[in-house]
Amino acid sequence: MYKESKGKKNRFMSKKSSQKIMAIALVSSFLITQGTAVNTYAFDNRMDLVSLSNYDNENVVILNSYGDLETASVEWQGVEDASGYNVYYKKIGEANSKYRQLDSELIRQYSTYFRADVLGIEDGSYVIKVVPLFDGKESTLKSAVTSSIDVKSHTREGFAFSKDSMMGTASGGYNDDGTVAEDATILYVTSDNINTIQADVITNSKGSKTTCTGLVDILTKRQKGYDQSHLIIRVIGEIKGSDIAGINSSGYIQLKGLYNTTLEGVGEDATVNGWGILVRGSRNVEIRNLGIMLFPDDAISLDTDNENIWIHNNDIFYGAAGSDADQAKGDGSADVKGKSTNVTISHNHFWDSGKSSLCGMSDSEEFFVTYHHNWFDHSDSRHPRIRVGTIHIYNNYFDGNSKYGVGVTKGASAFVEANEFRNSKYPMLSSLQGSDVAGNSKGTFSGEAGGMIKAYNNSITGGKDVVYAQDDAVQFDAYLAVSKDEVVPASYKTVSGGTTYNNFDTSSKMYEYKADDVNAVVDNVTAFAGRVNGGDFAWTFTSEDDPSSSVNKVLMEKILNYKSEIVSIGGNSVVVTPDDGDNSETPEVPSEPETPVIPDIPETSKVTVQNFTEYGKDSSYFIIQGKLGADKTGISYSGLLLTDYLKIETSTSISFATDSISTLTLVLNSDFSKYILVDGVKYKANEGLITVELEAGDHTITKGDAAKLYYMSVEE
Repeated sequence: MYKESKGKKNRFMSKKSSQKIMAIALVSSFLITQGTAVNTYAFDNRMDLVSLSNYDNENVVILNSYGDLETASVEWQGVEDASGYNVYYKKIGEANSKYRQLDSELIRQYSTYFRADVLGIEDGSYVIKVVPLFDGKESTLKSAVTSSIDVKSHTREGFAFSKDSMMGTASGGYNDDGTVAEDATILYVTSDNINTIQADVITNSKGSKTTCTGLVDILTKRQKGYDQSHLIIRVIGEIKGSDIAGINSSGYIQLKGLYNTTLEGVGEDATVNGWGILVRGSRNVEIRNLGIMLFPDDAISLDTDNENIWIHNNDIFYGAAGSDADQAKGDGSADVKGKSTNVTISHNHFWDSGKSSLCGMSDSEEFFVTYHHNWFDHSDSRHPRIRVGTIHIYNNYFDGNSKYGVGVTKGASAFVEANEFRNSKYPMLSSLQGSDVAGNSKGTFSGEAGGMIKAYNNSITGGKDVVYAQDDAVQFDAYLAVSKDEVVPASYKTVSGGTTYNNFDTSSKMYEYKADDVNAVVDNVTAFAGRVNGGDFAWTFTSEDDPSSSVNKVLMEKILNYKSEIVSIGGNSVVVTPDDGDNSETPEVPSEPETPVIPDIPETSKVTVQNFTEYGKDSSYFIIQGKLGADKTGISYSGLLLTDYLKIETSTSISFATDSISTLTLVLNSDFSKYILVDGVKYKANEGLITVELEAGDHTITKGDAAKLYYMSVEE
């Protein structure tokens, strides 16, 4: 069973909303500053000029704007006869002369809108300005500025950022504050230019440079490590394995011998299709914001002798079926092996992976890995499967895992802290003891010697009960700590191998970090795991999928038929030198929250409103079932005082149908920050506001959590 999501899940909704403007607010972390970089382009800026002329708007119309982690985005409807667009951004409160222009490659056209993404910015509030071009000249009178966009920083924690590691960081081509490193080269890579893009690489100890052509050649020339300058490779749209000349025989692009490198996707739809990423002998490498599907071997393989590696915010789907019975969904999704150490794997979304993460293979020496805030979404096993290593696993969401959650062997030590296990068949296993040998003395998980797990503050619902050492001092799965800093006594040993827990988490080896409350794990993980704004791939499993380890045929079919919706890349932008003085054409956006200017709704738009204060449950459009309530104080929204509401309860339902892509806005009690279900998908309110994009078809609103619904609208 499955349920396909009809609406896109926005991570956080802003207080400011209108029928044409959406601003999305996000969660926080570090304070960062903007850097500069060298940008290298190897393809012509291109824009479908015929399509550009098909818009009837006289001015730019902002459709959507939101912030994410160290990035912000804007979507807009085009202007009639425009030849291209310039896009600028600045912080709220800065003078208009501080607007920075985006690289043209960050502007893309889709079938019904344009989009631009700002990458590598510090946390704070921003605005983005879109200026149309006519015959290569800006028309600021036809431009538009977004409402305030909140941007926050990635969480840089775990062994990849340990002060005791070789590089001390895994931010790749970025600074540790999330901004672009000053000496960074930025490569924009697409399916059209991946074999022709050019860059100069230092290729000997004298500092001589060689001009390289094609991404594979550029990476190959950096293998010897002479060039350790910062490198950022930005993937735009979908790139298939068949697009790449020089890909190796196993279907990998190799990041070999690299230093200070980031491989990242741009926006919601950057997709690696039919190839994988192999990392060998590299230092300070970051891989983020990619959708990886149908890979022929592993999706991401940290194969040999890597240090300070950060894999985060990726969507990892099915791989291509392998020759072994357990490779129907592909092989490893994110494997760590071969003396790879000081690694952090965080905020990834594993979509029904068969084998999520092997952690150690032929390793014989201690290594260090952190897993945090990953969404193991109906994946079967290896979350991770550990040999030898010292591993910290915290704040992950184990969601309907048909085989097991964490597994330890060969003397490994794992601290499993504040995770949510929901219907994970065996949450924790140690080889050849406890649950692993229950009913089968040879073990079903592994025939290797066991490892030790220290468990603390986890939430476990469904699945088999974990056998703790306090209940069975010999045949246990894990030691249950009563406090985070508790030391596991040496008297507890593995049945096979006789090893003890190494108590790394209470030693000087441990890094600084802050674990979320376990009750917040599901919300925090599902809000941020995967690509920007949840990515462009919509799919939701149900609890009926929990016990199955088989390939979901409908999901596989959707992956096989995936196609990027990009029409063209590049804004035909014209580089503009900023004036020294202030630019008076665009009004300054105040630092205090402002009411956004709502553009006129085109005559073709259809907006249906249900104001429960004015109409009660009477509607010719919505079918409303539920009870009404009222309060004297009420709430204010869009100049209205709303006092009557629909009680969102178990018995409440609202049904309606849309003829085209639409925007649903729900206005609830202002202190409501939990969930409402739209077409069975959970959407989280931000200070009582939820906005959802809907496809054409039938829709239903039901209870996620109890709330008061004062007002709703559907714009088609």
